[in-house]
Amino acid sequence: MEGQNVKSGFIAVHLGAGYHSSLNLKEYKAVCQQACKQAMKMIHDRCCALDVVSAAVAILEDSPFTNAGIGSNLNLCGNVECDASIMDGRSLQYGAVGALSGVQNPIKVCRALIQEQMKGPLSCGRIPPCVLVGNGALQWARNYGIQETTTSSLLTKSTLSAYRKHKRRLSAVDQNSSKKRDTSDNHIQPPCLVVDSLPSDGVSCIDSLLDTVGAVCVDASGNVSSAVSSGGIALKHPGRVGQASMYGCGCWAQNGTKDDRPSVACSTSGCGEHLMKTLLAKECCRSVLGSGDCSAMAVQRTFREGFIESPFLASVDEKLGGALVLSHHHDEGVELVWAHTTETMCLGYMSSVSSTPKFQLSSLPASATSGKSLQVQGVNFKQPP
Repeated sequence: MEGQNVKSGFIAVHLGAGYHSSLNLKEYKAVCQQACKQAMKMIHDRCCALDVVSAAVAILEDSPFTNAGIGSNLNLCGNVECDASIMDGRSLQYGAVGALSGVQNPIKVCRALIQEQMKGPLSCGRIPPCVLVGNGALQWARNYGIQETTTSSLLTKSTLSAYRKHKRRLSAVDQNSSKKRDTSDNHIQPPCLVVDSLPSDGVSCIDSLLDTVGAVCVDASGNVSSAVSSGGIALKHPGRVGQASMYGCGCWAQNGTKDDRPSVACSTSGCGEHLMKTLLAKECCRSVLGSGDCSAMAVQRTFREGFIESPFLASVDEKLGGALVLSHHHDEGVELVWAHTTETMCLGYMSSVSSTPKFQLSSLPASATSGKSLQVQGVNFKQPP
């Protein structure tokens, strides 16, 4: 890990773990730097970590080059349904939305959910929600005054072209399956699954945009927060909810204590079903908290033992996931670690003493195999004396 000094405040963002085209590298760098700069301005203005990660992720959602907000993958019916969540390390409050249509910035709904939770019980002792999905989430956002939008405004030429291509391929697979059923001596062939288990000429996780976006932050008071937002897997079934909406799977944040444990925050990306079955965000943070090793070693161990070798993914040939993990040691500084089993992971980061954000496109080694190999890297920002 490279060492740098940090006084107070740190932001890191990611454009996900998946495949990032070198043709869009300039755009990836620009949006990461924009998000980091805006977040750091807010940190200098002493905004809380929750507001910082929410604003950073909203910028990523507004980019047509990410699979979140504008540019999200289309579901099987050609609609946009987004998942997102946010967690506060100080209060441990959590807010999430799933399969949400009609909102360009789902992370803002998540932030509002936490804000309402912090006000306490509703009338008649009702408990304020922390997770809302579908039309209920849209109605809640509408009542809260969050701006709505149309599906057409969230489409890009790239996502529309990909949707049409995938639909043609899916149609060809379905037709081929029908012919097999008609000529198989009355042995009925099982239907193809749309997302995870298609034949090689169908749509798979690898063939889809997996670049969920997210952010982790330490504010000027030392509080941490994390957030994640996703358009989901291409051609997902309407109503499918991924890890970005699931507690402990998409993001995690937990303040530590000055005497012993560090504060930790994590934002994940990859194939949602793989991340949900392994509670990857929470497990990465738990490993860092419970380990005397450096954060990179703890995260590497979690990915090896709790993801790639997880018994819950024993039937999965290629485990696709990534995580951005921050640990804040009150007297020592910040460690940032990123890990991924996908071809690439795109990220940016900035400390309060940095002049410009750093950008990195992390890639598996040339000899590595996506879904089976692991890349772990990190940076260490030391607390100045």
